[in-house]
Amino acid sequence: MAGKVFFSVTMSLDGFMAPENVPFEDVFSPQGQSDPQVRRWLAKWSELQAWVFPTRFFRENLKFGEGGEEGTDNDVARATFERTGVSVMGRRMFDAGEQSWPEEAPFHTPVFVVTHTPRDPWERPGGTTFHFVDDGIESALDQAREAAGDRDVRISGGAETIQQYLDAGLVDEFSITLAPVLFGTGIRLFDHVDPDRLALTQARSDASSRVTHLTYTTAKR
Repeated sequence: MAGKVFFSVTMSLDGFMAPENVPFEDVFSPQGQSDPQVRRWLAKWSELQAWVFPTRFFRENLKFGEGGEEGTDNDVARATFERTGVSVMGRRMFDAGEQSWPEEAPFHTPVFVVTHTPRDPWERPGGTTFHFVDDGIESALDQAREAAGDRDVRISGGAETIQQYLDAGLVDEFSITLAPVLFGTGIRLFDHVDPDRLALTQARSDASSRVTHLTYTTAKR
């Protein structure tokens, strides 16, 4: 099994990968979206992710039609998708996505969901099947590796799931797209990760007119 385990996220300049916590059921419900706090969350999230929306790959993958920008950001988005043979995510991320993803979910690979609640596999059009793993992050990763073969396994999120895999020393490399926005508060990417257990080496840096893409390899100290 030659594939790597990686994650790729967008982060604000002050270190947050998501705005302050609001219930996902509020974010994706018509009633919740009338709440000023939810509207503020959506505005911040959209500002954070604004680099990817105009890209040709984003439009193709979400079936928004032809066109879109090419260049560094598009290349990074496409390369991240193409290297991914399987995704792993936490249950909260899945619950939010179940409400917001289109019928043809944007993964097009097997997805292993780390959860405490058993559930039968959920197959979607376009090649995405969600498998629910209720016996821990290592079991989910073992199953994901087997399904991925020689392709890479992406830890999709959310923050807590990424932190658990990082702290367990199970991540080979990661990429951060650093966006020029400030949140002030929110969900920090590296909260709860023990810095004494993790050594990083910068492997690559690519800048566009909107963001900077940073790639690091990891090793245990």
